[in-house]
Amino acid sequence: MSDSAAPLSGLNWLHADVFCDAPLTGNGLCVFLPQQELSAAAMLALTQEMRQFESIFLSEVAEGAARARIFTLEEELDFAGHPLLGAAAVLHHAAGAGERHHVTFRLTAREVAVATRRRAERFFDAEMAQGPAVWGGEAEGAPRAAVISALGLQEGDLVPGLPLAAVSTGLDYLIVPVTSAGLARAAIRVDDFEARLAALGAKFVYVLDPEAREGRTWDNLGAVEDVATGSAAGPAGAYLHRYCNAPAAMTLHQGRFAGRPSRLSVTLDKGGNVTVGGGVSVLAEGRFF
Repeated sequence: MSDSAAPLSGLNWLHADVFCDAPLTGNGLCVFLPQQELSAAAMLALTQEMRQFESIFLSEVAEGAARARIFTLEEELDFAGHPLLGAAAVLHHAAGAGERHHVTFRLTAREVAVATRRRAERFFDAEMAQGPAVWGGEAEGAPRAAVISALGLQEGDLVPGLPLAAVSTGLDYLIVPVTSAGLARAAIRVDDFEARLAALGAKFVYVLDPEAREGRTWDNLGAVEDVATGSAAGPAGAYLHRYCNAPAAMTLHQGRFAGRPSRLSVTLDKGGNVTVGGGVSVLAEGRFF
């Protein structure tokens, strides 16, 4: 068996939709519950096999705690939003009765607490504490122009008076404020986009229409558009609150251009701590032969 091959026999997984109001909407997710340790290569191969934007692998599951590793189709992430919310709902579902459930996930670099509330059978509201937003710089000069052109945008597509700003609640995002026409036009059109973002202290981009509170993001090759991005919702909410006088509680929209409209709730407390949440539908479970 190669390093990328998983010990498949009896491997269980569940499918959930996150940031949704009903099944078959929102952002799909596979939650794996391996009975033995999987290599990083195996987890990446399984994520690629399932073809969701991300998959999450849980181990050391105990009362109120679990270890979690998150993979995209290309790499492992230190943090992501919709996998943790979906995994928390899956663990609540597995726990059976009880209106409320809490779990703390141990990631590679941090711990994240997620609370779920049962709304209906196999449907939950979930929210996670992302902590305070950490601000980077505002993009200027040639690096700013390089990102704008890479997205196929022009200055007229940007919202006047608002900066391109780097901000993180776990993953570093460059927030690019655009008009509604700019949001529709945006797409990653270069092969070196990740390097262009790195020059501005960011890992990913989030193109945001502040008026509609609607955003878009992709993998850095521009091959796949994400439907709903919890790790970007916190930075986007913090950006809207700082630069656009948005209220401390707001709803963001994403996924319309991918055919999966989704809603993400963001709340900031008086200390600047960010909470991100949404609905989760636990849809299916399966087992590998």
